[in-house]
Amino acid sequence: MLLNKEKRLKYIGFNDVWFVIIGIIVLSFVTDYMFTNSFMRYPFGEAIINWSVSLFFSICNWFVMRFNFIWLRKKYQAIEYVGKRALLLFLSIVITVTSIDAIGGTFLGYIFDQNYYFSERYRVLLPIVIISVMVMAIYEAIYFYLQLKTSIREEEQAKRVVVLAQLDALRNQAQPHFFFNSLNTLRDIIDQNTKEDAKKFVDKLSDVYRFILDSDDANIIPLRDELKFARAYIHIQTERFGDNLKLNWSIPEIVLDRMIVPMSLQLLLENAIKHNVISRSKPLTIHVTIQDDFIVVKNKIQTKSTQLPSTKLGLINIEKRHALISNRLPKIENDGNEFTVSLPLLLASDIKTKS
Repeated sequence: MLLNKEKRLKYIGFNDVWFVIIGIIVLSFVTDYMFTNSFMRYPFGEAIINWSVSLFFSICNWFVMRFNFIWLRKKYQAIEYVGKRALLLFLSIVITVTSIDAIGGTFLGYIFDQNYYFSERYRVLLPIVIISVMVMAIYEAIYFYLQLKTSIREEEQAKRVVVLAQLDALRNQAQPHFFFNSLNTLRDIIDQNTKEDAKKFVDKLSDVYRFILDSDDANIIPLRDELKFARAYIHIQTERFGDNLKLNWSIPEIVLDRMIVPMSLQLLLENAIKHNVISRSKPLTIHVTIQDDFIVVKNKIQTKSTQLPSTKLGLINIEKRHALISNRLPKIENDGNEFTVSLPLLLASDIKTKS
């Protein structure tokens, strides 16, 4: 097990080679200092011999207890066995320390013509048991810490998968919404304009859908890209409404690299066009400005007498996508005269779903 890195990582949680080597050396010096203090009492050569005895016992104790630790972890892996495993590990430590001391002490007594008396050794063994429990506790603590980190990482990855799945669902929901409204617009063009106008609309619509496909996997995009898409969409709508639809853009260059949820600005422009009267007598002006790290879309409310069919998904979709991506959410205001939606301009630090 010591030479098999894969098994060490599986059952111990970390590569403990250096922990074993350094731990045994430290433990042997501590044991020697506590019971013999060889390097202070004897000449160096004799001290080395005495320390070697402590080293031998430390090696035996460490590897037997480590074996027991791994065996118990393999046999009682489930979380409900933690208490049982801890109790059995403690008992195994007591038995290991006592047995190795008895066997080793008897062997050394035979070599040096001394008798081994357990009644004289049990007080000496108590500190060794305590030190051994501390060593195994370090193993358990490191294992649980690493398992906790792994569990948290896996949980975060699972959450991220769920969030990305929800974002995909919402993104896929937004596209049919756009397609639905585009078909309504095309129907009006066919009714009111020439065949050539309808063909031009379809050609430009295909360019817009190329953008949608290009940004299909993105949860956020630079504002400059969203503006290109939004302006292309408005260009399509001017084919239908002419000068009756006016856009007042006031976007400083400095914010163009900020991030935004794709298709969110376009959806707001689409809703404004869909739900308001646009005519020569009542032209619609939409203001797109920047205020306090938000891009603001505002228009005067010009309610239609007969509304086009609505899926009512636009604003809900935008709110849900922002909630999944960031803690900064859109602001929606309706004072009865003007309808205003403010979309947050995002930074990398605002994004929840970063890897």
